[in-house]
Amino acid sequence: METDLIIVREYCQKSHVDPSFIVSLEEDGLIDIREVDGERYLLESQLRDLERFVRWHEDLSVNIEGIGVIHELMGRLHEMQHELDQLRREVRVFRSNHFGYWEE
Repeated sequence: METDLIIVREYCQKSHVDPSFIVSLEEDGLIDIREVDGERYLLESQLRDLERFVRWHEDLSVNIEGIGVIHELMGRLHEMQHELDQLRREVRVFRSNHFGYWEE
């Protein structure tokens, strides 16, 4: 079996997560479950997001819909931060090309 797959049943047992929570995340498109020979698997690459979703749900009592909204907003925030960083680099280049130095 591929090493980048985690058995959902085992993850739920070890993490004390209700399997129905995992199913709800999948139904809302927040995670992707693969089925191989009747066994359901999580992609290892999704583990970080899954653990974040579990914390939001258990520690903050955020429902599945709220998790989806927060996840989307955090993605947008990340994109905006990346764009801001890019614009800052471009301004530095512009100033250094036009003024010969950069003042901060």
